[in-house]
Amino acid sequence: MSGHQRAPDIFLSMPHPCSYLPGKTATTLFIDPRYPLDRERYGAFTRLGFRRSGDLIYRPHCRDCTACVPVRIPTARFRPARGQRRVWRRNLDVRVAPVTGAYVQEHFDLYVRYQARRHPGGGMDDPDPQKYLSFLLGRQVDTVFFEMRLAERLLGVAIVDRLNDGLSAVYTFYDPDESARGLGTFAVLWEVEHARRLGLPWVYLGYWIAESPKMAYKANFRPLEVYRNGRWTELASPLLP
Repeated sequence: MSGHQRAPDIFLSMPHPCSYLPGKTATTLFIDPRYPLDRERYGAFTRLGFRRSGDLIYRPHCRDCTACVPVRIPTARFRPARGQRRVWRRNLDVRVAPVTGAYVQEHFDLYVRYQARRHPGGGMDDPDPQKYLSFLLGRQVDTVFFEMRLAERLLGVAIVDRLNDGLSAVYTFYDPDESARGLGTFAVLWEVEHARRLGLPWVYLGYWIAESPKMAYKANFRPLEVYRNGRWTELASPLLP
């Protein structure tokens, strides 16, 4: 933050059940939603390990747990693993194109199918368009929906925030009947390549949680930088437990 800019108020949530680790209790830091954001301010929070959900800029802050680790891919140094190269080749027939972040019925229908099949009972399988929009879009950020299509058929949507120093991968959903394509992995690979073409050094992937099957996959993208103790460092190989 610049020296003349008023620092935002930061609040701590009440304890609540952890979304990723069963039996754990979590607390969350969040920036005052009334604080004015632009691309640079939002990027500064992202570099400090914060994440966005709707209009909420937040970061886990749990008393007895540090499992949620912010991670980012350095685009210039990233080299896909053998399996990731196979996923890329498998999807060479997929066309990726940006659309303005807004409600699209075709997107929402796919999102509902994805949640029902991939995350049933996870709290996000509520077919409510307003909840969908309030999760993915923020009023003060630059968000793009990247459609993944095979001919005219929608295969997936990757929601990305544009920052001055990179792209922040907000969420990706895709056709659950196309699991063999590895569309989640393909979306990250495409985002890295897109950021590289734009001359942006980072793709921010949110939180890596080694103990969570839903979040552990992020360590497969190497090299990967982690934010710990106030600085970004490269995650050591082999993969940490």
